[in-house]
Amino acid sequence: MTASTSSLGYALLGLIARSAATGYDLTRRMHRPVGWFWTAAHSQVYPELARLESGGLVEHEVVEGAGPRPTKRYRLTRAGRIRLRDWVAEPAVRPPDRDPLMLKIYSLWLLERPQAVALVEATRADHAARLEVYAAQEREMHAHPKELADPGTREFAAWATLRAGISFERHRLDWCDWLLARLSD
Repeated sequence: MTASTSSLGYALLGLIARSAATGYDLTRRMHRPVGWFWTAAHSQVYPELARLESGGLVEHEVVEGAGPRPTKRYRLTRAGRIRLRDWVAEPAVRPPDRDPLMLKIYSLWLLERPQAVALVEATRADHAARLEVYAAQEREMHAHPKELADPGTREFAAWATLRAGISFERHRLDWCDWLLARLSD
């Protein structure tokens, strides 16, 4: 029986499938582009790499690094590619939403009107800033339109993921505007 792979494990396998990488590289890539939809702390990446390696899904080679110790560069094994491909093909099971903002909004009636407005305005500003970042990243992607034209490329898959983030941010901004209009009635 094979050990189960965590969501973080699949995120790392997906990154390594694109190109071999060190733990440090993977941590950086967890911010962008994976940070559009998944996050992990630096302290989580290395133990997960060890689990993936003990499961035969990745292997490493030792390369010279900038620090005092040698650096491990990880690459996908054949078993890792198969596990990742099989997982990608499965329908996604959506976990229950855990949105702290919605918990707050559910009890919004407890706040004085100015406090409620301030909460929603801060939320709106955060989503507007994130949308600006995503839009800039999409403009960078469009500098290479040939790669984006083929749905069978890594670049297209990254773009599709980014488009979902852009759509979410636009929806959240619309919702904030709706709520601010109701709060100002």
